[in-house]
Amino acid sequence: MSTLFIVPTPVGNLEDVTFRAQRVLREADYVLTEDTRVTGKLLKRLDITARMMTYHQHNEHKVLGGLVERLQSGSRYALVSDAGTPGISDPGFLLVRECIRAGVRVEVLPGATAFVPALVASGIPCDRFCFEGFLPVKKGRKTRLEALAGETRTMVFYESPRRLLKTLTTFAGIFGDGRKACVSREISKMHEEHVRGTLQELVGIFSERSIKGEVTIVVSGLVV
Repeated sequence: MSTLFIVPTPVGNLEDVTFRAQRVLREADYVLTEDTRVTGKLLKRLDITARMMTYHQHNEHKVLGGLVERLQSGSRYALVSDAGTPGISDPGFLLVRECIRAGVRVEVLPGATAFVPALVASGIPCDRFCFEGFLPVKKGRKTRLEALAGETRTMVFYESPRRLLKTLTTFAGIFGDGRKACVSREISKMHEEHVRGTLQELVGIFSERSIKGEVTIVVSGLVV
């Protein structure tokens, strides 16, 4: 049956890959990947031989139509990102939408994503939250944050390590320097770390140290 499988891959520890994900990758006609080098290493570790095709933000509009046509003809494709769940701050949404419109079955496997462990480990209420992903790098960044100043739910952001200090400083200025927050990095890896405190405290901490690795920032909502 024609199916597009959305397959999460580990964000850190390879033991996080599921048995189901491994089976789907083995049985797929093609594995769609952001970077064949990254996915190739994962498949090799899992002893999986698969045909790969690139699918990323720079070519998704170009290859979209052809992929949907192949899927309609009976092919089984597995879409992966370099790490985590495709579609969550990674390419995937457009292909899923077009497959649904074309009547192609879409099957999404549950699995790894960075923001859920960061949210739970933060110690900040996680019964209600909003996921904001990556903020605009320049245009619209301040406007978007100002719109969130009155948000009462816990907020979750992705950020690059080189912009972390600037972002925390901006958060403190807009949300208030007493707002509780947590900076998580290297989720599910050897050097996993969660740094908790107020935004003011975190600005002080990261003013004196540099970090590497993908970063997730969890910020408490406005108490009303």
